[in-house]
Amino acid sequence: MAYTNADREALERALAKGERRVTFGDKTVEYRSVDELREALREIDTQLARDQGRTPVRQIRVTTDKGL
Repeated sequence: MAYTNADREALERALAKGERRVTFGDKTVEYRSVDELREALREIDTQLARDQGRTPVRQIRVTTDKGL
């Protein structure tokens, strides 16, 4: 499925309002959690970056703890 900037904006609006139901044109999707909604937003960002010829940005965070 090809995503558009309008799809991304719809997800951002839903996330900002705390909603889990998003409408894309004539289709409505209800996400199970906010985390699932964020994952969908990351997927759209990745695909839009590829479509524009950009390399998607990946972040890897490492945390350490000395322990007790």
